[in-house]
Amino acid sequence: MTIKVHDLKPAPGANKRSKRVGRGIAGKGGKTAGRGTKGQKARSKVPTGFEGGQMPLHMRVPKLKGFNNPFRVEYQAVNLDTLDASGLDEVTPDALHAKGLTGKGALVKVLGRGEISRAVTVKAHAFSKAAEAAIVAAGGSVEVLPLPWGDRRPPAKGNQFANR
Repeated sequence: MTIKVHDLKPAPGANKRSKRVGRGIAGKGGKTAGRGTKGQKARSKVPTGFEGGQMPLHMRVPKLKGFNNPFRVEYQAVNLDTLDASGLDEVTPDALHAKGLTGKGALVKVLGRGEISRAVTVKAHAFSKAAEAAIVAAGGSVEVLPLPWGDRRPPAKGNQFANR
């Protein structure tokens, strides 16, 4: 037997009608209709989050803390043990991408976890000091590649109107 859309219905007892209150003084939910007697909450509507005129919580808490640094450079980290295991003699960002070690067009930073046991030429956008020292000590060489967009930092502080 297959179920069709028109056969679907909620489980028994899942849909329960809401209690009708405030329909006169007869029956259970009449007269004050479960609101008690008098006071603001017994009458009409009180806005959600209203705190009696006190500054509401959603207005007291601070908003939008911090900022996004527009000059942040996001690198993809590659460690020495990964370079050693890759088997590459000349390591470039394109070669690492071809091996599946980095994303396409990623800026690569070489970090110093692990050891490198052979001489390797490494071209990357950044190196940690430990990684650079380990590669040179193993007889390899490092080359820092320029960032594709150059230097995006604002000009140095001082007299900003001097060169106008």
